[in-house]
Amino acid sequence: MSTEGSSSDTRVDFRETIRNDRASIERVLDVCMEGLECCGHDETGVFAIRLAMEEALANAMNHGNGGDASKAIQVEFEVTPTSFRAAIEDEGTGYDPSTVPDPTAEENLTIASGRGLALMKAFMTGVTVVAPGNRVELSYSQQQG
Repeated sequence: MSTEGSSSDTRVDFRETIRNDRASIERVLDVCMEGLECCGHDETGVFAIRLAMEEALANAMNHGNGGDASKAIQVEFEVTPTSFRAAIEDEGTGYDPSTVPDPTAEENLTIASGRGLALMKAFMTGVTVVAPGNRVELSYSQQQG
């Protein structure tokens, strides 16, 4: 992680390939939270970003990489006082997000599929699944005022 700038123009950059395991994900989340604190994000933003990052990383580990410990996850994020951008890419073959069932639909309430993506979309300003579907890009704009 690198930190640049004065308090008003602070920027935190992180780029790393991590192991496909829970300990590595927790470490990335800790670094992300430190960056958000360093850049002065409010409680609402920190909650939203942590939730979305945790979902994206868990999806990469469990779905994209199929829990395979020999695979890795590429993680990058940038934090400024007013924004957050991240990209998480796994080594899986990808998926078509349009085929993910709506977890809020009556017929899908009892299945777990699609909840992570729905949460990311609910809490982030932007969510893009990049073809072939093994990379998700997240963005969040800190509310000013």
